[in-house]
Amino acid sequence: MNKEINIDGKLINTNSPTYIIAEMSANHLMNFDRAKEIIYRLKDSGTDAVKLQTYTADTITIDCDRPEFQIHGGLWDGETRYSLYQKAYTPWEWQKDLMEYANSLGMSCFSSPFDLTAVDFMEEIGMPAYKVASYEIFDIPMIKKIAGTKKPIIISTGIAYMEDVERALRVCKEEGNEDVILLKCTSAYPCPYEDMNIRTIPLMSKTFDCITGLSDHTFGSEVTLGAVALGAKVVEKHVTLKRSDGGPDGGFSMEMEEFIDMVRQIRNLEKALGKGTFELKEKQVGERESGRSLYVVKDVKEGEAFTPDNVRSIRPGFGMHPMYYEEILGKTARRDLSKGEPLSWDMIN
Repeated sequence: MNKEINIDGKLINTNSPTYIIAEMSANHLMNFDRAKEIIYRLKDSGTDAVKLQTYTADTITIDCDRPEFQIHGGLWDGETRYSLYQKAYTPWEWQKDLMEYANSLGMSCFSSPFDLTAVDFMEEIGMPAYKVASYEIFDIPMIKKIAGTKKPIIISTGIAYMEDVERALRVCKEEGNEDVILLKCTSAYPCPYEDMNIRTIPLMSKTFDCITGLSDHTFGSEVTLGAVALGAKVVEKHVTLKRSDGGPDGGFSMEMEEFIDMVRQIRNLEKALGKGTFELKEKQVGERESGRSLYVVKDVKEGEAFTPDNVRSIRPGFGMHPMYYEEILGKTARRDLSKGEPLSWDMIN
């Protein structure tokens, strides 16, 4: 797989800043102006991309109330899949305008397609990348069609066994597309922390030889920050204006202020992570002068012996290295020495 991927001119590789995706999902609450407000509020945050979802209730399921089409437990208890998706989908007629609006504010915008017609639509409006949702990793015909666009593909692995991931990657490669990013994901909404297993991120990168990241449905930013520290190069979180506004995804989404603060924390963490080196920064090199060294701490006459009483390891660091302390004990002074002089070899017989 490709180790450097370009989305709208931003390079994603092992040395690049984390690529941060704000997942709008259903948090527009079927209000176009609210969708635009979510995008607008992200404009100066350092967010790289806004993500939409491209489906309708009829393209993702059927209107059926058989038991397997009903949802039991969790945020969506009592819904049929069809009724949930009717409330959660993003109208397709909005999506080109939302993409262009995000672009005008310096962010990319792309989507998760949920059937072949959605891929055609995304191509028609010129979206720059594709996100394959966890539950769509089984849809090999759709992944094949996406790969054929030769655009970058981000694949979540929330319900995938290893063979599912291998199959999806193989299909992409057979279509001549190696611009694939894998996201560790646990498909639970919200997800308990103990189910996240984010140590899988570097393992996934090594196993599949690709760029990896995290799609995170936990509360807060801790898990995302931990993923960045472990090497995640792409992270995705749901965002809304206020959780109290409701909506199908509101209960596990970050509020806008929380998301923006998470972006700030990621950017600060990236600075702190650095490049992995034992070298000192210029300031720390200078601070070595404040370390300990050997000093004369009582006046010493010429010929007098050095003892623990008149030589000590103290701050600052302009004298001899303390590792010579035992070596110079018992030697004599070459000249008169005053309290506070840094010790050096030319003072010692």
